[in-house]
Amino acid sequence: MARQSTPVFPKAREPDPRYLVGAMPRGTLVDSCVLIDVLANDAIWADCSLVQLERCAALGPLVINPLILAEISPRFERAADLEAALAGLPLVKAALPWDAAFLAGQAFKVYRQSAGLKTSPMPDFYIGAHALVAQLQLLTRDTARYRSYFPTLALVAP
Repeated sequence: MARQSTPVFPKAREPDPRYLVGAMPRGTLVDSCVLIDVLANDAIWADCSLVQLERCAALGPLVINPLILAEISPRFERAADLEAALAGLPLVKAALPWDAAFLAGQAFKVYRQSAGLKTSPMPDFYIGAHALVAQLQLLTRDTARYRSYFPTLALVAP
């Protein structure tokens, strides 16, 4: 029997059928890069990101999790300042799903095995896994990474 070779760009395995559900997204998980674009009024990305936020909000809730909040928090001196900045956006705060932890770890493992240089921290994989297991689409500017490690995840880009 011939031995199969390892693919050049391996994907994170999604061994549990619930991760492969092709249902319509129930909302949009908003990646920190999009929120930073809007909050910092980025000259290049703010308008595009705001348009996509509005489009996604028309389809369902806009969701953030504690990791996304942590990624944007260094731009603020106090938690109250961060909360005030986010108050103008219709965001729903969601806990991290327990089921996403395993999938995030598997994606990170594949990343490291494919010579990942630790430019992609574990939280990025947890964000992708959260969107996938919660049946949310992901609004992000980092579509290449998420598409590589979570090929069934619905992505929206500004």
